[in-house]
Amino acid sequence: MIIGIPRETKPGEARVAMTPEGARELLRNGHEVLVQTGAGDGCALPDPLYTAAGARIVPDAAAVFAGADLICKVKEPRGGELDMFRSGQILFTFLHLAAYPDVAEQLRLSGVVAIGYETVEGDDGRLVLLAPMSEVAGRMSVQIGAHFLERAQGGRGILLGGVTGVRPAKVLVLGAGAAGMHAAAVAGCMGAEVIVLDIDINKLRNVEETLGGRAVGLFSTDAVIREEALSADLLIGSVLLRGRRAPRLVDKETVSEMRKGAVIVDIAVDQGGCIETSRETRHDDPVFVAYGVLHYGVANMPAAVPYTSTYALANATLPYTAALASKGLTAALAADPGFARGVQVAAEKICNPDVAMALGTAYVPLSELSIGDS
Repeated sequence: MIIGIPRETKPGEARVAMTPEGARELLRNGHEVLVQTGAGDGCALPDPLYTAAGARIVPDAAAVFAGADLICKVKEPRGGELDMFRSGQILFTFLHLAAYPDVAEQLRLSGVVAIGYETVEGDDGRLVLLAPMSEVAGRMSVQIGAHFLERAQGGRGILLGGVTGVRPAKVLVLGAGAAGMHAAAVAGCMGAEVIVLDIDINKLRNVEETLGGRAVGLFSTDAVIREEALSADLLIGSVLLRGRRAPRLVDKETVSEMRKGAVIVDIAVDQGGCIETSRETRHDDPVFVAYGVLHYGVANMPAAVPYTSTYALANATLPYTAALASKGLTAALAADPGFARGVQVAAEKICNPDVAMALGTAYVPLSELSIGDS
């Protein structure tokens, strides 16, 4: 199989979908890898490293899309990329189609088979390809929040961990999933007062057991969310509904009554955001102020640390890419039901029930579609 790695086009996106080491593994097994020139420059992986691994460098995205059977990306395709797909071609990337219905429609009409990292499941039901980026985003959310709490950045001027005789900042984390737990762990280690809200008692128990008193887990209700948000210095939104838009847990009235100079980091913004006042921002203009509260809504947050993020993501995706290349699409999906749940678009249909629900469109099970290998 020919695997194509285009340069990412989302603003501020410096990650690349495959490392030179990954390319070498695929080439060793008889496959071909096409890499757009400069694809890895943003994460210190220049073209010569891919050439040394045996990959072929091509001049532009058009050459990648024209030559490859499988396109591996980091973020959803944008603009002209959407016009380059051909029927039966495979796309493997983060899709987050609930937040990008126009992309979903263009992918559907293209006839591409689109597999979203964020809905691929492991044997235990965990979202195994989303997990590494959730870990990065969760950890980053605290350092980002601490930075924007500084007075010079427009924040309250409070040190996250406080000092002797002075209260630390209060960090409120919405959601005790992978991102939320990593955020809570970092904030707790920095000495902040940490509250984690969730509706899953088992996850709350995990907060108490795993974080050893560095965070308090509370059952989430509208009243509790409001009460805790009003006294928070840093609010981190890390709520996830698989394939669907994130629920709006904090309304604008609550935001309007939060402490002036408080900071909101909405990790869920790539699924529509869990704060009513959130909107997507970019790395070169990451925050805006609403009701006196700083909002950070960069949808590709891990791209700020592209070397770390590229390796974390590529290490997780490589076994799936290798399975597609060696077995072919049909056999790879048949052998791994959790992988098959990653397929969101195929044969011009939406074939993931959660994505279909989020888009308000018809759902057609993958088992009812003919997606034979091209």
